[in-house]
Amino acid sequence: MTEQTETRSRKLLGRLRDALAAEGAGQERLDRITHLIADSMRTEVCSIYLFRDEDTLELCATQGLNAEAVHKTRLRLGEGLVGRVARFSRPVNAPDAPSEKGFRYMPETGEEVFSSFLGVPIQRLGERLGVLVVQSREAREFSGDEIYGLEVVAMVLAEMAELGAFIGEGAALSAPHQQPVVINGGVAQEGVAEGRAYLHEPRVIVTRPIAEDPHLEARRLRGAINFLRVSVDDMLSAEEGGDKEQLQVLEAYRMFANSKGWMRRMEEDIARGLTAEAAVEKEQSSARARLGQVPDAYLRERLYDLDDLSNRLLRILTGQGADAGAELPENPILVARNIGPAELLEYGRKLKGIVLEEGSVGSHATIVARALAIPLVIHAARITTEALNGDHMMIDGEQGIVHLRPDDTVVAAFRDKMAMQAKAQERYVSIRDKPAETLSGEVITLKMNAGLMADLPSLEGSGAEGVGLFRTELQFLIRNKVPRRGELAALYARVMDAAKGRPVIFRTLDIGSDKVLPYMKPQDEPNPALGWRAIRVGLDKPGVMRMQAQALLRGAGGRPLAVMFPMIAQFEEFKAARALFLREVERERTLGHVLPERLEIGAMLETPSLAFAPAQFFGMADFISIGGNDLKQFFFAADRENELVRKRYDTLNVSFLGLVEHIARRCDEAGTPVSFCGEDAGRPVEALCFAAVGLRSLSMRPASIGPVKHLLRQSDLRAARRVIEEARASGRQSVRPAIMEWLRSGG
Repeated sequence: MTEQTETRSRKLLGRLRDALAAEGAGQERLDRITHLIADSMRTEVCSIYLFRDEDTLELCATQGLNAEAVHKTRLRLGEGLVGRVARFSRPVNAPDAPSEKGFRYMPETGEEVFSSFLGVPIQRLGERLGVLVVQSREAREFSGDEIYGLEVVAMVLAEMAELGAFIGEGAALSAPHQQPVVINGGVAQEGVAEGRAYLHEPRVIVTRPIAEDPHLEARRLRGAINFLRVSVDDMLSAEEGGDKEQLQVLEAYRMFANSKGWMRRMEEDIARGLTAEAAVEKEQSSARARLGQVPDAYLRERLYDLDDLSNRLLRILTGQGADAGAELPENPILVARNIGPAELLEYGRKLKGIVLEEGSVGSHATIVARALAIPLVIHAARITTEALNGDHMMIDGEQGIVHLRPDDTVVAAFRDKMAMQAKAQERYVSIRDKPAETLSGEVITLKMNAGLMADLPSLEGSGAEGVGLFRTELQFLIRNKVPRRGELAALYARVMDAAKGRPVIFRTLDIGSDKVLPYMKPQDEPNPALGWRAIRVGLDKPGVMRMQAQALLRGAGGRPLAVMFPMIAQFEEFKAARALFLREVERERTLGHVLPERLEIGAMLETPSLAFAPAQFFGMADFISIGGNDLKQFFFAADRENELVRKRYDTLNVSFLGLVEHIARRCDEAGTPVSFCGEDAGRPVEALCFAAVGLRSLSMRPASIGPVKHLLRQSDLRAARRVIEEARASGRQSVRPAIMEWLRSGG
């Protein structure tokens, strides 16, 4: 890059800064900018296309094309050369544009007389904003310096769009981060919430993209890079001898922090007229665009490493973001790309809701959100780029919908829904202490699921008759090393104290699949849900299982103890796990420790294979808990983490309901208590059908107990059973339509 090229680029950016600083509406500024760029690059045409919506580009300003085409010419994403630039986030440099594959002729623009075409994306951190184009009559290929210079200008335009520099007339010109946005995501934890956005990792806003003194900016960049390198080295020193996976991540950080290519590109950006922070963000945007389309999972992970490192560097340069310590607003709704369980627990019950750009229905964050009864929406695309701290938000965890900066109509409708739910909850309070007795005389036991001490107060408030599932893995997931036996024993004792004599069923450690311990080496498995997880890990690595058994026995302190093993697939696994636990009972007896007054050992039935186990299994198990979430995904061969298939199969499908009935019948024959545990147990219509086919115990999240009890107390199970049998006999795929029709008719 020649000094003359640097000087010309800096002059253009200087003129651009002056044009942006001058008074005028957004359209005036855009018009001035296209004139400046065309003049500086010695081209007859400069045009700016901005996204009208996520699939449509609109010509918003031009120098050289027909002025009448502005705000009238539109292109779909991928259509023509402009659409190609936008779709792939890469420049298109065509000496003879009309002969290029995919060229789209737009007669209203008058562009047919221009041969050469150069288009570059206007983007910010993976967010596509538009396309910047220059054209000339002369058939020529633009040089590398010219492409690079236009990319620098596009970077400045993206930053100025972020700051609202182009608000004004025109359909595609609107204030960023001011318009209402609706994002459809996935349901992870039900409930509705209203509050203010709080970004876990606030985005850094570059308010000064154009440099006044390139030498000063280069010194600022070098100083920030040196500070960053020292901080990464310090983190590495702190982890010496520690977790290998964490060390590998930090080594990747150090590699990027010391990358000469990364540093050289940023210094070149500064030489062309960008500030240090704008140069960092330009390279971050380029890396995102380049690697975001790479299918290789390892390279995508490196993208996140580079992202994180770039964000750290931007915070050092600007003093913004996490280091600035933004205040938690009133009624905060946490917004994040993803979040770990320990970080989420630090926020605790202060949060009204959580919205994640990634996440999954079985992730650590989801488990904690359910334990804290906080509404959670996952897979909310682009929420971290759309939301700013303090934005008004309403989230519907039942539908997976996020309303960001909602208008008055949405606010009114949403608040009506919240008021109706609050009124319903008042109705449920009146039946809290009454049994879930149906009109036909059956009494259904309703218990709650838990995983944290913070859950236990819900026992009183919800009217639950005990804890049907206490997830013990959360205490392992939120630590950086295996918890001590004494710590776990004390926790289990506090859980039983808080239950005040109500039964608590502890599920032994359920890890693997999506629940990977921070200190456990992840297994590279093609299908983790069907892999080395839960009891399979426990039996192969019995040390932790033995330690947990000792903690449970000591935590009981002589009180009755109920324990169940997760993911049992065959009788032999249950026998082996039970024998291991009983050996620890004998060991505790030998040591003279007090033993539980009564010990019950059960199993979670989560695989279809166990439903057809020998009769001896059902006789040996003290109780069975149907793990509905996993049983359903294995029964239908539909991954519950996959949004394309997880809602495809109905819980009230006659086949699945038949399997549940088969399990209930086998347990009845053996005299073994059986319960249904999972999300579906907390859905009133599903709960009614489970009761109708023979289940007499259900375990769910505390907030579901009221609605489920309310419906059960108004229903005749014998009549519901007849409706189910008639639906089966008719050959229907699901009993849901028939049950819903029966309920609507007053059944």
